[in-house]
Amino acid sequence: MVSLIFWLSLAIILYTYLGYGLIVWIWASFSKQGEERSGNKSYEPEVTLIVPAYNEAAILDAKVQNCLALEYPTAKLQLLFITDGTTDNSNAILANYPSVRHLYVPDRGGKTMAENRAMRYVNTPYVIFTDCNTLLNKEAIRKLVQHYVKPTVGAVSGEKQILSNRSTSGSGEGLYWKYESFLKRCDSRIYSLMGAAGELVSFRTELFNPLEEDTILDDFVQSMRIVEAGYKVIYEPKAYAMELPSASLGEEMERKIRIAAGGWQSMSRLTSLLNPLRQPVVTFLYISHRVLRWSLTPLLLALLIPINIYLAFTSTILYVYILSLQLLFYAVAGLGWWAASHNYTTGASLIPMYFTMMNVAVFRGYWRFLRKAQPAAWNKSQRAMS
Repeated sequence: MVSLIFWLSLAIILYTYLGYGLIVWIWASFSKQGEERSGNKSYEPEVTLIVPAYNEAAILDAKVQNCLALEYPTAKLQLLFITDGTTDNSNAILANYPSVRHLYVPDRGGKTMAENRAMRYVNTPYVIFTDCNTLLNKEAIRKLVQHYVKPTVGAVSGEKQILSNRSTSGSGEGLYWKYESFLKRCDSRIYSLMGAAGELVSFRTELFNPLEEDTILDDFVQSMRIVEAGYKVIYEPKAYAMELPSASLGEEMERKIRIAAGGWQSMSRLTSLLNPLRQPVVTFLYISHRVLRWSLTPLLLALLIPINIYLAFTSTILYVYILSLQLLFYAVAGLGWWAASHNYTTGASLIPMYFTMMNVAVFRGYWRFLRKAQPAAWNKSQRAMS
């Protein structure tokens, strides 16, 4: 029985991080759903671009100018910045741009409350959200909205790109997002994206529903509720938001913990997606891509070592070899963390270190979720200098 648990656990772990990617890659290669990606390039509806900006004075000018430089008819693009709770001189900076609508109240309620409030002022059929600390490519708006000629498309997400730098956090985050972007392309081609990233995401305005004020992952929950309602979320990699990596491994760990806490909260609010009788393909993609990563698989990783130790002493030598590989993997991960913390290059230890960090973050995020210790109005992550 212990041996069976060991091999079943190992199979789920390998499926989560390798097998699923292989399956959706093959599936997506033969899927005709990919035709959804070919929208009408001449479609130019009215759009509102919303930018939540809390104490972003240092980068606000660059963000506004980036938005003004987007290649889309000026008369059809409304820019709306919301700076609720800001205590720096962001409001004074925005006053220099009369074409930009600006919302501000002195109380800070977090990104979700700010976006809920901003939506009251949207009168266009489509709305796009983008983070203040990102820069968009000039064709981003056009690439996103072209998909809305399909009535089944409820949201379109752009791609998050990490601007290259030589830091360990930058290398790890960049590598993670390359793999994540690959999975997103596959999910979208098969049926629908399993959650959008807030760096660049658009919605049909009529489908936007105000979220609970304590929502941590607003972009993910909003997009998945649109999937829940029977619409598709399309992934458009030719619309992208460029962002600098976290300033340090500590900052990246804190970001991962917040995401993990938000993941647990999201799963508790999206329970209908777990019902395979309702939307079988969605349930398969959602559990495989999201639920396993945020729940069962990290637990199995942690249990695999004590189970392996028991089997190494009571069964065949095969388990000794597997235990040796496990211990070596985590030793290399620990060495990588130590090297990065002392400003040394991590080299081959990057992948074991980042992988281990992500799974440790799941446990810490779960603890925050249980204690309701992760506020919606979280402190923004410090980003590396360009």
